[in-house]
Amino acid sequence: MNKVQSITCSATSDLEVSIPDSQGRNIVLYFYPKDSTPGCTTEGQDFRDNHQAFVDANTVIYGVSRDKMQSHENFKAKQNFPFELISDPEETLCNAFNVIQEKMNYGKKYMGIVRSTFLIDADGNILKAWDKVKVVGHVDEVLEAVKAI
Repeated sequence: MNKVQSITCSATSDLEVSIPDSQGRNIVLYFYPKDSTPGCTTEGQDFRDNHQAFVDANTVIYGVSRDKMQSHENFKAKQNFPFELISDPEETLCNAFNVIQEKMNYGKKYMGIVRSTFLIDADGNILKAWDKVKVVGHVDEVLEAVKAI
């Protein structure tokens, strides 16, 4: 997929967000497995701590998981995330970006979100994609790509 089909999603703060962005900004769309788990918390904190640099580069950040909206609201509040989280329990967005894949935990196979990030411009073009993301150093890499636009 090189271009995103237009989609509107429900997000925290009672918002409906558009992908691509209706206000002409770039989007960092990061998919993560589950609210309030160690890796997902660290990744969110890294995006939070670098949020202003993304804003300065005309880029909005959205985190996406299959968690319910209330879980997202709690996670966002507890971590003071200055960006919105998209709830995708029906996996519409996850399937559009092909991030639901077979995973293994303690020898057991299951289908889950593979930690992935997409950089999307205002026209809906996917400028860069990261899959099977390792949390440490990832946000720096994404920010570098945003600044290079």
